[in-house]
Amino acid sequence: MICVERLTQQVRPDKWAELEAIDAKYRAIESRLGFAPKRRYRCYIGGHNTDTLVIERQWESLAAMEAAYDKAFVDPEWQAFGAEAVSIIKSNHYELFAPLP
Repeated sequence: MICVERLTQQVRPDKWAELEAIDAKYRAIESRLGFAPKRRYRCYIGGHNTDTLVIERQWESLAAMEAAYDKAFVDPEWQAFGAEAVSIIKSNHYELFAPLP
């Protein structure tokens, strides 16, 4: 069953350039670990402020998502970037969706 993962993050206002540098590193690691490609959006108008980043991935199944994250959670390189991101990201909100037919 296909699932859509959405991560909504509040980025510290002065940290967008640092975020881009870390994200480039994340992309390389995540492709090696089997992550689905991601789409990234910055809010301009709506219920969130302009320091809101939304990242979405469409996974072929929950099992595929779980396998990728299982690899990531034990990968020292992936963990190191997560530690760096703490000074950039104020908050995270995760959601999973099932597409309707």
